[in-house]
Amino acid sequence: MKIDPKISQKIAFTLLLLATLVVILPVALVIVVIVKEGIGAINWEFLTAMPRSGMRAGGILPAIVGTFYLVLGAILFALPVGLFSAIYLAEYAKDNWLNRAVRLAIINLAGVPSVVFGLFGLALFVTFFRFGASILAGSLTLGLMILPVVITSSREALDAVPKSFRQVSLSLGATKVQTIRYAVLPHALPGILTGTILGIGRAAGETAPILFTVAAFYLPRLPKSIFDQAMALPYHLYVLSTQVPNVDSKIRYGTALVLLAIVLTMNLVAVAIRSHFRKKKKW
Repeated sequence: MKIDPKISQKIAFTLLLLATLVVILPVALVIVVIVKEGIGAINWEFLTAMPRSGMRAGGILPAIVGTFYLVLGAILFALPVGLFSAIYLAEYAKDNWLNRAVRLAIINLAGVPSVVFGLFGLALFVTFFRFGASILAGSLTLGLMILPVVITSSREALDAVPKSFRQVSLSLGATKVQTIRYAVLPHALPGILTGTILGIGRAAGETAPILFTVAAFYLPRLPKSIFDQAMALPYHLYVLSTQVPNVDSKIRYGTALVLLAIVLTMNLVAVAIRSHFRKKKKW
């Protein structure tokens, strides 16, 4: 029995819609619960004051500032290194077994559990380089963790730029470096920013890497240098939920809401920048 193509199309559309809802509804439900339970804790004191009474009162300013420092440090490390690595792999590396193995290793590193990166950061930055538990050690560890994502997305963005752009630039007398700088990178920038957005989201929300390298249990002051320990929202939320008794649930959900708002704000800013550059594309 032959099914009418219009009916098949409607069935396919319905299945795709259901699949989309299966993905969206749990996320929306989580956001609704966090906002509903945590909005009552959000006030000026909660956002700008130091924690008091063993984190049962006061605010979460040190955790907010610490999270910002860690994410900023991770991006400052991962973005240049990842971009230069992607440029080498896409524009200079030959197609041989060694470079294919390197590409495969980078992809596999993206799936390594974050706790492994935390142990690696502890051994390398905290112990071997003697940075101690510090913002520097934590930022470098988070940077290493998001580096595979930045490299992979940047390389794919560079590969997506038509080869004719390179050929025209080179035929006009431009060098390889000038071609990459003026004919390739501007068109690959939206894709590069996509990888950066993914990296920001993961760096801001991870607990295991900072647990070993930077996070302080209770530190009611702001860090003064990159060699200081710092509180961070993911670890602070973990501590409130598991280590500190008799904490008002409103404080826990309020902390989660602030973390969610920071991640969403960073992502929205990056998406706006990406959209700005995408509008300039001529292809």
